[in-house]
Amino acid sequence: MLQLKIFKTLLVFLILISCESNDDTSEWISLFDGKSLDGWEMKIAGYELNDNYKNTFRIGDGTIKVTYDDYDSFDRNFGHIFYTKKKFKNYHLKLDYRFYGKHVNLFTNENDAWNYKNSGVMLHSEHPNQMLIDQGFPVSIEGQFLGGSGVNDRPTLNMCSPGTEVDIDGTQAMQHCVNSTSKTIHTEEWVSVEFLVFSDSIVHHIVDKDTVMSYSNIRYGGTYLSENFTDKVGDPLKEGYISLQSEGHPIEFKNIRVKELD
Repeated sequence: MLQLKIFKTLLVFLILISCESNDDTSEWISLFDGKSLDGWEMKIAGYELNDNYKNTFRIGDGTIKVTYDDYDSFDRNFGHIFYTKKKFKNYHLKLDYRFYGKHVNLFTNENDAWNYKNSGVMLHSEHPNQMLIDQGFPVSIEGQFLGGSGVNDRPTLNMCSPGTEVDIDGTQAMQHCVNSTSKTIHTEEWVSVEFLVFSDSIVHHIVDKDTVMSYSNIRYGGTYLSENFTDKVGDPLKEGYISLQSEGHPIEFKNIRVKELD
């Protein structure tokens, strides 16, 4: 097992070196211009496409901000903001995220609240205009972002699979969310993360140049598969859109860039 992990880490390192050696800035696509939400569309559970319920998504100081200033409680108002100008298939994604402030009250202890410092980026996501009105999550693969409160271990860059299934080390993941090997980040610092995505074949989650999660054989199925895709169970999920999540804790995103790969 140790040898396999070393091999996978070395393989990803070589891929990253290859990407960087051909790193012409013109090859990177900036998905967010820092000033507007041009090219982005939003879908919040229970509301129509592009209804920005309670002003959840806003522009910050060069960031996309998820805010809950106008919320009294979080009633499964799961939200996502999608870059819909283009689908992506094989790509290298980079972005920075930062949790801040207080999560929306769930009437529970901070350390037990599932929405405390909880968000993510959705890969190979369906288009938001396909989502049902009450659908909580787009069919996709989630790179889950978690933060700690200084008490419990909560690794970040975990894998969650709404409407999808994956294999880890050649075996089907039986849990909806699987923890990565990353450290817990307890502060409100900016975190730089990367994803190497090769269609339905393999995905790597990277933080601080460390590969903390890898999975393969991405396909439709599993938990949270919407009625729109029940005829696709077992089919490979080869491409899709990129979206950012709102799940009850304020967060902001910046430096969202994609480089398409052969």
